[in-house]
Amino acid sequence: MSDKKQKIIGGNAKLVRNINRAAILNLIREKQPISRVDIARITKLNKSTVSSIVAELLDGDYLIEELVPDSKVGRNPLQLRLNVSRFHVGAINFDTKIIRVALMNIGGAVVAKTECVPENNSPNEYVQKGLELLNDLMRKLRISDLEGIGVTIAGLIDPEDGHVLVAPNLGWKDIKLSELFLSVDPSIKLLRFYNDAKASALAELWYGTGPIKNYSNFVFVSVGAGLGTGVVINRKVVEGASHASGEFGHIPIYEQGIDCICGNSGCWEAYASDRATVKRYLALKQLTPNDDQPILVKDVIKAAQAGDEEAIQALRKTGEYLGIGISIIVRALDPQAIVIGGHILQAWDLIYDQILKGLEERSFFGLEKRTKILPSSLKERPRLIGAATLVIEHFFSDYKITL
Repeated sequence: MSDKKQKIIGGNAKLVRNINRAAILNLIREKQPISRVDIARITKLNKSTVSSIVAELLDGDYLIEELVPDSKVGRNPLQLRLNVSRFHVGAINFDTKIIRVALMNIGGAVVAKTECVPENNSPNEYVQKGLELLNDLMRKLRISDLEGIGVTIAGLIDPEDGHVLVAPNLGWKDIKLSELFLSVDPSIKLLRFYNDAKASALAELWYGTGPIKNYSNFVFVSVGAGLGTGVVINRKVVEGASHASGEFGHIPIYEQGIDCICGNSGCWEAYASDRATVKRYLALKQLTPNDDQPILVKDVIKAAQAGDEEAIQALRKTGEYLGIGISIIVRALDPQAIVIGGHILQAWDLIYDQILKGLEERSFFGLEKRTKILPSSLKERPRLIGAATLVIEHFFSDYKITL
């Protein structure tokens, strides 16, 4: 007998069936449309077992079947797809001075979205407004039920109970978000919470297209009012013992540098966030910040696209600072790719070469040349898609067991 350790699965027939059901449902999600014959071939399950489980999933409205013409076969087999229009999830992103909300189907497509500016920064206001917006969308689309609601926020948050340890850009500390949501709507089936950068990484992992599909190890850099990162290793988002993994935004890139909102100085966020870009632009223009009519990063990008030299300079410097921070990630994790998301992508042609410049400035034995720098492939805001993915992931994890 071999000395190698072997994985043994114990359990009754129901457990085995649930495992098989999980494998089939997730295979259909990843390979749709797909026939029963192909499911049996890929999973190596008995054809009768596949037929039985597929029938059960069809009865539960999880799947639909259709005839797909195939010139390679004489008789076109029935192909299976997820019944994406049957199940919906809610997505809420709490950002600095804005609440974004979306309804999505379990296929990851946005069916409706909206946003609003809250009257104040209080957690109660954010929760109340977020649920109001979500309920308005449900009424308009005549959707009576959601599988759950995913919520993302920039800050340290315990995903198990929605306990916000700290969200510096919102000024929140020690907030029990789960309790606030359930006090407004006790009927919510499922609530899931996550840091917005980690959720963005999860969304890219599930729904990313193009080159990112080839990588199992990457880091998502979320550029917004703050700057956060989500680390993916072996196709899993790294959590950390205190839910604080990937806080590269608050690693200093310059000693005794610019003061950061976290209380330290020289942090990457203080140089490469949207807030930093706007601040740099105002300084170059010799303008005073106006809270009544604030300039946003999208305004800086628009000005750059119109030929404003100060705007171009501010954005290109942001690109360089992004590269400097990314060099730290490359040295720490040696990922296959860095994926960047946020408004800054609208100026990708201005910042990409500057990101490479910043990387080269802090080069480390040529590692930076092996890591791909990619814009996010997601068409919608990653942090909002990520919020929905939290629930969609749970929807499928009921049937998915990784051995």
